[in-house]
Amino acid sequence: MTAIKRVGIVAKTSLQGAANQLSGIASWLTERNIEPVFDDQSATLLPAPAGEKPTRDRLPALVDLVLVLGGDGTLLAMADRIAAARRDIPILGVNFGGLGFLTEVTLPELYTALELTLAGTAVTEERLMLRALIHRNGDPVCDRQALNDVVITRGAMSRIIDLSLSIASEFVARFKADGLIVATPTGSTAYNLSSGGPILHPQVDAFVVTPIAPHTLTNRPLVISAACDLRIQPLMEPDEEIVLTYDGQTAMPLHPSDTVVITRAPFKLRLVHAGRSYYAVLRQKLKWAER
Repeated sequence: MTAIKRVGIVAKTSLQGAANQLSGIASWLTERNIEPVFDDQSATLLPAPAGEKPTRDRLPALVDLVLVLGGDGTLLAMADRIAAARRDIPILGVNFGGLGFLTEVTLPELYTALELTLAGTAVTEERLMLRALIHRNGDPVCDRQALNDVVITRGAMSRIIDLSLSIASEFVARFKADGLIVATPTGSTAYNLSSGGPILHPQVDAFVVTPIAPHTLTNRPLVISAACDLRIQPLMEPDEEIVLTYDGQTAMPLHPSDTVVITRAPFKLRLVHAGRSYYAVLRQKLKWAER
């Protein structure tokens, strides 16, 4: 593991009460000869942070570790940026309220987790990511990664939509539904779970394909090898609204001529966590098997 000399610090922008925590983290790192680097949005939470204040898009290229204070949405946004920057750096999420499936490190555990991460002894997991490429009339128009899921849904004014799915060049089915979710094991406990999909353990090398409110009851979630590529074509009229979203962070409207190709991303995310077992997290966060 590369020695950590610079730590990027990203806080959920609405965390006005986090200013003291951010100042404390900066001082703690500086005392250990580690440079804290706040992104330009997080820097607004502090009186006068010193040093460079890059955008969140640029931050991963400048640091050896990303520390996120907030919720899963903030972590997902930074995970996708790390992937876009093609950096093999760990990300440590600290939960400030909310469910916190990915930001499972609690505030009291923050400095212990940081100490272990800097020493190279923290518990880390490599998490599978998706890559979704949109082709329009045969030309690529959008190419992004996602840690949780890629979701194709109808627009606000659209009726039920029609999607054709092929896996490994073999036609699978036409789905008439409100949409379709392609999720990683990490994302299996997010939108996929609320839509009736299964939970996949993070070590399972697979994707899950889950229709959203399908028109026919025979449509069920499908678990496939992550080695397979998926091709999804929206069978739509010119006036229909169909949207593709990456991790619920970025949305792209689809056109009738579009094809979405989803594959395993060429790299995995290195996620630092608190050392709890996955099943303990399920019990804690979901009250799994308790109600």
